[in-house]
Amino acid sequence: MSLASFNNSSLITGALLLVPILFVLYRNLTPSSSSDTTSSDSSSPSDTSEQEPKSIMQPARTDLLPPKDDPFTLNELKQYDGTTEGMPIYVSIKGTVFDVSHKSDVYGAGKSYNIFAGKDGSKGLGMSSLKTEHAVPDYSGLDEKDMKTLNDWHAFFIKRYNIVGRVSDLPDAVKDQ
Repeated sequence: MSLASFNNSSLITGALLLVPILFVLYRNLTPSSSSDTTSSDSSSPSDTSEQEPKSIMQPARTDLLPPKDDPFTLNELKQYDGTTEGMPIYVSIKGTVFDVSHKSDVYGAGKSYNIFAGKDGSKGLGMSSLKTEHAVPDYSGLDEKDMKTLNDWHAFFIKRYNIVGRVSDLPDAVKDQ
């Protein structure tokens, strides 16, 4: 079957199904801080190294630059949405702006997670939603489960993408969270 035969609804459905699957795999295949403390007593360092290859998630990068604190307004962030050739692609989570350009196959124009490019889509990430109306910075209404999901995404991005700045005009409801 050729790629051209997929219609837009098939692509959207596939992308929507991919988010929760990746999240479940991430949650089940990466150690949490609480399981680290309980399992470290009964396992040797060699046991830990044997477990690492099981993760399908990309490993934390060791070549990240020191984080920057450059201010971006939500309006300024829009120009980094992956639609302009040669411009970096930025995604903001909880006001932290990440350079995701090296993953343009995922965040570039027309790609599965482009909905989050050039904006702070914290609410949508917390909800594991690819709906445009959810890709907004105000995540104040998220329940505890969705806040955990959002915090997990933020922690994931910190380990894998360069921090290039922060959003200076977040909604008041989330400014100090």
